[in-house]
Amino acid sequence: MSRVTCDLTVSLDGFVAGPHQSLQMPLGERGETLHRWQFEEREANAAQVEGILAAGAFIMGRNMFAGPGPGPWDAEWRGWWDEEPPYRAPVYVLTHHVREPLEMQGGTTFHFINDGIEAALALARNAAGAKDVAIAGGASTARQFLSAGLIDELRLHIAPVILGGGERLLDGVGNLELEPTSVSGTGLVTHVTYSVGGVKE
Repeated sequence: MSRVTCDLTVSLDGFVAGPHQSLQMPLGERGETLHRWQFEEREANAAQVEGILAAGAFIMGRNMFAGPGPGPWDAEWRGWWDEEPPYRAPVYVLTHHVREPLEMQGGTTFHFINDGIEAALALARNAAGAKDVAIAGGASTARQFLSAGLIDELRLHIAPVILGGGERLLDGVGNLELEPTSVSGTGLVTHVTYSVGGVKE
């Protein structure tokens, strides 16, 4: 069976997005500074970027697809990812507002699932075949999978940034059993890979 992985960039104080997220600032105030390493040091971090996109299927929350807000999005809204998203594989979006699959250029198709994380994971595993399934984010989606013991490998990309507020990754997930298996980095990021053993009682 394929593994379930999760790659997330976090601040030193544990946030994956800054405060005051909005449609105009989907990553919140200063949230974009977390991801400088992917653009300004892309060559030095090429293996990590490649690893993020190597999965055979992806799962994300509705905010990561459509931005903050509890209601249904406009029928014409096609997400944050332009017409050719980087995934090039099926992406399963957790939502309460189902819509028809959205096929994009380059091989990415967004599927909208309202049956919970286990149903999304079953569909993603089937689509991924022998490849991994990646939990793409955001924080709430990652917390749900971590709390349920459904992630095998957590790969944190820690930016030397203090956001001071926003969307925190690990709040409420319990006493996770984490074993670090690799550490590397550059000036803008430290990569730490953890094997996830589940939540301790």
